Amino acid sequence: MSNTVIKLEKKLAQVLANSRANEAIAKKLFEIETQILGCKSSQELLQQLLTTIQNKFNLTGIYLLLVDPTPIKYLLSGNMQTSWHQANCRTIAKEQLEVFHQERKPFLTNDLKKIASILPRSLIGKTQSAALTPLTLEGELFGSLLFTDNDKSRFEPELGTLHLEQLAVKVSLCLSNAMIREQLEYMAHYDRLTGVANRRLMEVCISDELIRQKRYQVPFSVLFIDCNKFKKINDTYGHDCGDKVLTYVATQLQELIRENDKCFRYAGDEFVIILASQTYQEALLACKRLTDFFQNNPMPYQGDYLSVSISCGAAASDGKKTMEELLKQADEQLYLHKKASVAL
Repeated sequence: MSNTVIKLEKKLAQVLANSRANEAIAKKLFEIETQILGCKSSQELLQQLLTTIQNKFNLTGIYLLLVDPTPIKYLLSGNMQTSWHQANCRTIAKEQLEVFHQERKPFLTNDLKKIASILPRSLIGKTQSAALTPLTLEGELFGSLLFTDNDKSRFEPELGTLHLEQLAVKVSLCLSNAMIREQLEYMAHYDRLTGVANRRLMEVCISDELIRQKRYQVPFSVLFIDCNKFKKINDTYGHDCGDKVLTYVATQLQELIRENDKCFRYAGDEFVIILASQTYQEALLACKRLTDFFQNNPMPYQGDYLSVSISCGAAASDGKKTMEELLKQADEQLYLHKKASVAL
């Protein structure tokens, strides 16, 4: 058999092997795509995506790099943050990420010096090669999926990137759709100024607490809160200062209550807090603790400090009062507290 024939057979065998490998990759990517299409939130999508890719392709590591500031910042802070995001995501300067994705193409390397500045410490000891797959929203680069392997030849720069490019497009589209749904849901349930839940979500939560109390006899209480002399603050310092006061109060309230308690912006400068499993006496102690905090911690403002105080009323559910009756009772207690404060 001539050398030419042998070379042709080897080349044909290689082509067939590559074809089978590509077919296997395409099948896995289709399975991944099918799974993420069923995700109802960007949080679920990202978690499902990273876990599935790592398992199906036997990667030693996978990470989500997000430009700072990122359009999905709300996922990494406040109400949406999870321990999973803390463990699997990190931020990166957009200019730094664009070095790897100048033409919005995947970046492959087995030279670890090139990615030393972005490689998470947890992946350093088990990485010999890596692939960066760009993620875009409305044409803008906002992140990258980092795949790592302990095989130096796994992500050689000479390898083709067609499958990674297809994955990037599909993930970006799915994530964009999930984010649009999330943003609409977020705006429907959270106050855009302060970041706390709004009155609509409060009504849902109180209804749930009332059902839980009737079913399991678990007590709960509500606090009705407003900012003292808020109109005077607006008139004296302007509405921008008033907005900062509301944000300051909301932020501090959320930090002062327990994890299973909930804070809501009711209207204007009024807030409601649901204290899970708390009796009336415990709610009164919470009122004092919150009012004392603001009395002793003025708000930093323009290089100085601005006195901010609150009035607080409490009411405990007995399982018989309606939501409206419960809130009305707490509001009446707030009024008495405010009247007593003015008298002093």
